[in-house]
Amino acid sequence: MAVGAISGTSMDGVDVAMIETDGEGSVVRGPSHMRPYTDGERATIAAAQADGMAAPHHRHRTDALRAAEAVVTHAHREAIEALIMHHQLSPGVIGWHGQTVAHAPERRMTMQLGNPQAMADALNANVVFDLRQADIASGGEGAPLVPIYHRALAQAAGLQQPLLVINLGGVANITFIDGETLIAFDTGPASAMVDDAVAAIGQPYDEGGALAAQGQVDQGALKALLDHPYFKEPPPKSLDRDAFGAGPVQGLALEDKVATLTRFSAEAIGRAAALLPRPPSTVIAAGGGTHNRTLMGFIADAVQQPIRSADDVGFSSDFMEAEAFAYLAVRSLHGAPITFPGTTGVEAPLTGGRVFAPNQGAA
Repeated sequence: MAVGAISGTSMDGVDVAMIETDGEGSVVRGPSHMRPYTDGERATIAAAQADGMAAPHHRHRTDALRAAEAVVTHAHREAIEALIMHHQLSPGVIGWHGQTVAHAPERRMTMQLGNPQAMADALNANVVFDLRQADIASGGEGAPLVPIYHRALAQAAGLQQPLLVINLGGVANITFIDGETLIAFDTGPASAMVDDAVAAIGQPYDEGGALAAQGQVDQGALKALLDHPYFKEPPPKSLDRDAFGAGPVQGLALEDKVATLTRFSAEAIGRAAALLPRPPSTVIAAGGGTHNRTLMGFIADAVQQPIRSADDVGFSSDFMEAEAFAYLAVRSLHGAPITFPGTTGVEAPLTGGRVFAPNQGAA
């Protein structure tokens, strides 16, 4: 039994999920839980992002980063404890992603906040943390990490291949599965830029894509957004949450701004799909963005195929990533690879993660 916990780049809260797995093809999904961040917690984390990007290495801490790390650790502990206590679980391992505040693989740096030793001590369980660091240190992108779990789910369910899985968090990424072929990379923003835009009117996100549906896409602004050098780079590749500037949509009415940014996210996915070896026969979307009906419609237009949500095929749209970090923790304990040449650009399949045992320090 393994528990996974993550807070994504959308910073809406902490997702926790339990699975039973051997770290290979056997996966039995269990209960899950979501613990929202408060406005104050979210603000504390956001205030640390600039220091994170300016940091010389992933262990560097300023006052702002220490404050955010304390918030992240507290929130994740509460979320994991709630799941464990409510369902009377005894997890063998906890896979904890932490909260990303900086991602700069070009200088071999990615920073996930969280105190894994404090978590291991508080929960009296082994905690696998730092799941991106080995890949980054070996010259990989350090992201995305979920593709190997996507493949395990797809194979167990017998889904028709080639299969494309789209993850819609703050940043969007895709996984292409075709037999032994596994390709994955970040495509561009999913919800991050829209979330930032609607924050101006006190909303955490564009619920259901309602604002986007009311607006008109500004084609000039969309073209400018798509004229970013990232889209000319070959995969594998990855992004920081704030890699794209919103300058082209400044001055637009809010509804038009949100519509344009939503379309931008979808068109970026369409461009990514065009780089794949062959068109997928099945397309599945997961993540919070699946609840944005306007975004889902735009993506279907961009990839020219119908999109099924993870829930539609018996997976979890909201907790797939949390489940994945439980799965990755088990693979880490077994020394099995979690990143691959086709997913992060690392030279050879590579395991990752550091194990923190309660009251014993890092293993």
